[in-house]
Amino acid sequence: MNHKNKRMNKTTIRILLIQLFAFATILATTALFFDYIAKNNKTTAFLYALSLIIIIFVSILYGKTIKADRMQLKQVNKKLKENEKLLKTFFNQSPVGIALGEGKYSLIDVNPKFEEIMGRPKKELKETTWVDFTHPDDIQADSDNLDLLYEGKIDGYSMKKRFIRPDGSIVWVNMTMAPLTLEKEVGNHVCIMEDFTEQKKIEEELQKSEKSMAMLLSNLPGMAYRCKFDRDWTMLFVSEGCDELTGYKPESLLNNNEISFNSLINVEYREFLWEKWNRVLKDRVVFREEYYITTATGEKKWVFEQGRGVYKENGEVEAIEGLIIDISIQKEREEQILYLTYHDVLTGVYNRRFFEEEKKRLDESDFIPLSIIVGDINGLKLINDALGHNEGDKLIRIIAEIILSCCDNGEIVARIGGDEFGILLPNTGADEVYKKMKQIEKACSEYRGKKKDDPYHTSISLGCATRNSMDESIIDTIKLAEDYMYRDKLLQSRSLHSSIISSMKTTLFEKSQETEEHAQRMIKLSRTIGKEMNLKDEQLNELELLSTLHDIGKIGIPDAILKKPGKLTDEEWIEMKKHPSIGHRIAKSSHELASIAEYILYHHERWDGKGYPNGLKGEEIPLLSRILAVVDAYDAMTEDRSYRKAMTKEAAIEEIKNNMGKQFDPTIAQIFIDKINESSN
Repeated sequence: MNHKNKRMNKTTIRILLIQLFAFATILATTALFFDYIAKNNKTTAFLYALSLIIIIFVSILYGKTIKADRMQLKQVNKKLKENEKLLKTFFNQSPVGIALGEGKYSLIDVNPKFEEIMGRPKKELKETTWVDFTHPDDIQADSDNLDLLYEGKIDGYSMKKRFIRPDGSIVWVNMTMAPLTLEKEVGNHVCIMEDFTEQKKIEEELQKSEKSMAMLLSNLPGMAYRCKFDRDWTMLFVSEGCDELTGYKPESLLNNNEISFNSLINVEYREFLWEKWNRVLKDRVVFREEYYITTATGEKKWVFEQGRGVYKENGEVEAIEGLIIDISIQKEREEQILYLTYHDVLTGVYNRRFFEEEKKRLDESDFIPLSIIVGDINGLKLINDALGHNEGDKLIRIIAEIILSCCDNGEIVARIGGDEFGILLPNTGADEVYKKMKQIEKACSEYRGKKKDDPYHTSISLGCATRNSMDESIIDTIKLAEDYMYRDKLLQSRSLHSSIISSMKTTLFEKSQETEEHAQRMIKLSRTIGKEMNLKDEQLNELELLSTLHDIGKIGIPDAILKKPGKLTDEEWIEMKKHPSIGHRIAKSSHELASIAEYILYHHERWDGKGYPNGLKGEEIPLLSRILAVVDAYDAMTEDRSYRKAMTKEAAIEEIKNNMGKQFDPTIAQIFIDKINESSN
């Protein structure tokens, strides 16, 4: 508008100057005309004519100038209108928010985009101040900048700030403030802003994602990596888990600064991994593999790697990315599970499952002749009953160690049952397997020779057979070996049980305070009572055997209890009272002792029913057990014990008298007392 006024003023001055010039010319011409009339000379006439020509020329020039100025003025007005329309269109259609402000806080005009960004109509924006809808955290910074702008210390400023919409949502904007030099009624600053809320959200999500990724990478149970596709696996990126996995700091592996990752891989896997990666990258599939590495401390670690290639647009491999985790514990568990799947936990030899699978594998002509040895531990049931399953397990382990010591690599030793072993010997003939079987028997005999006090009488019955052609069945070969084994066991059984019982008897005398002399005294005293009661010879023989082995169950009682010098605790008495039951099981396991098993079980019962283990009363107690009870008590009282001195015969007899009808059968007790008194006279 100012430019338009200036141009109009210049045009008016120009017209006035032309008009003055024309007027002066006309005056001069008129004066000359009158002078001509007065003097009527030629000079005057010429000047008059010249003046007239000038007037005509000036009139023409004036007319053209006026016309040109009017045309120019018209064009200027048109251009101004076009610019005004363009400016208005830009203001209203601008993709950024524009506001004109007056003073520090008031807005006098805003464009539609500004309204859209704020979520508020123009009327509301003009009636409030920008402070009313600015986020509280941004008010002070904006106000400080505005102060500097109005103080002329800055030409403008830009900042990121937040506005609050009516619904409470936050909008982020990039805002620029600049001063205006236009007339006062238009305003004195302009505010331009761009909404970047979505970009801010994306940025925040990205930051959150990067933070989460960093957290994830730092907590991964292994090492995330990006590397080149070269034989060194040159690392371009490794996560913090590198240190825990390899013992090296990440920077040590980056660009092979200190060591290449390939150097950590066990030698036997390097070429294999290189070839597999080549196949995987060619097929563009996921790489998965287990291998082991050597850490900075020399520790061997099993690792699992999963990764894939990163490709350029032309299909070339740009890099490899993946994750490597420590699976050493998992691998160890897998090996333990595999071991337990095919091995006997008690002995460490193979189990029946592996034995059966090996039978199938060896069912080929390449392994002919195939020999088989089967064995059955002698007396295991007796050991279990006498000493408990812990002692029985010890015997099984001893036998397994003896067998293994006699076998070579390639010979498969397996525990195929509770007390049974099987040995598969591929490419072994009949003569060789027979020698092997005799070698095992000899080793058992030598072990018994070294262990004079061995209560187990370590022995195993063996049988062997050989498959010489594919026409013969492995099943039939095993059956034949078992038949030979059972025949051997039958021949050994009677003498074996006698040997085991003898060993147990020896062990009893060594463990407890019982002696051979005690047994002989018990036999003499009990036979005296038995004869007085007119017992049959068979009963007298049983009474003699009972007198010798009634406490056989004590071999199953801990030494600490048997040899304790002082009084037993309640818990120790509970253990001690188990020996009749243990002795009963031992006797039941042997055909030689089976007839006295019941007498052993009840030899600590009392006439009044207060004994153990079953609390039998009176004549419910077997006769031989009642006889033994009196004899055993007397001998125990008259012999020194670790916890007391021996009583006199008189005191012992008096004690028996006092317990007649209580602990002892009164009839048997009286007979015993009478016989003792007779022998003393």
